[in-house]
Amino acid sequence: MAQTGEPLMAERCPPLFKLSGEGLTCLRGGRVVLQDLSFEAIAGRPLVVTGPNGAGKSTLLRLVAGLVSYQAGTLLFAGADGAPVSDESNGYLMHYLGHQDAVKPALTVVENLTYWQRLYGARVSVGEALGQLGITFLADVPGQFLSAGQKRRVNLARLLVSHRPLWVLDEPTASLDQEGAEIVRGLIQRHSAEGGLTLVTTHLDLGLEAQDSLKIARLSDVPLEGGA
Repeated sequence: MAQTGEPLMAERCPPLFKLSGEGLTCLRGGRVVLQDLSFEAIAGRPLVVTGPNGAGKSTLLRLVAGLVSYQAGTLLFAGADGAPVSDESNGYLMHYLGHQDAVKPALTVVENLTYWQRLYGARVSVGEALGQLGITFLADVPGQFLSAGQKRRVNLARLLVSHRPLWVLDEPTASLDQEGAEIVRGLIQRHSAEGGLTLVTTHLDLGLEAQDSLKIARLSDVPLEGGA
């Protein structure tokens, strides 16, 4: 395992300029969740995904993260020259932040973040990340004693300790107060200014200075032919 501070991610993570989907269709539980969906996200401009509950916003992000399969269409990760980024590198392209916070209950906050940093390589120190999220005082607290909002801040700190060009964020402001939501906005703004690419679902107006939008309409339930 790499030691803290080793630039593992810098070596393995290829440049990423664009993420695009064309004609994506996804079936889950015998139902059409996404149908013929196309989008494009480019570095420096967060793509904000909105829509009603059940429209497939989370499914789209899980699809991008490789956690669910799609039955039709194409998904492309591309560099600045337009050339596809190898599938072998996709595991090093992104941070995925879902509804469940990746905080091990038996480890302290520092130990949780140090684990991720050793696994993926260092970007900033754990202490600096804790400071940016306003949770330095939680450094030695085991994950099992954190509130939902504190766990979310620890998970957001994971975005900072190791570099990945693509952030896939599903409702990152969930369980956060207004101050926490402002921190999320600042993190995304900074990531974009540094040439990063962000795909984010939200029910809130994050107030981002420059963003693109994708609104997903909820589909009627469409059973598979012959039943589920």
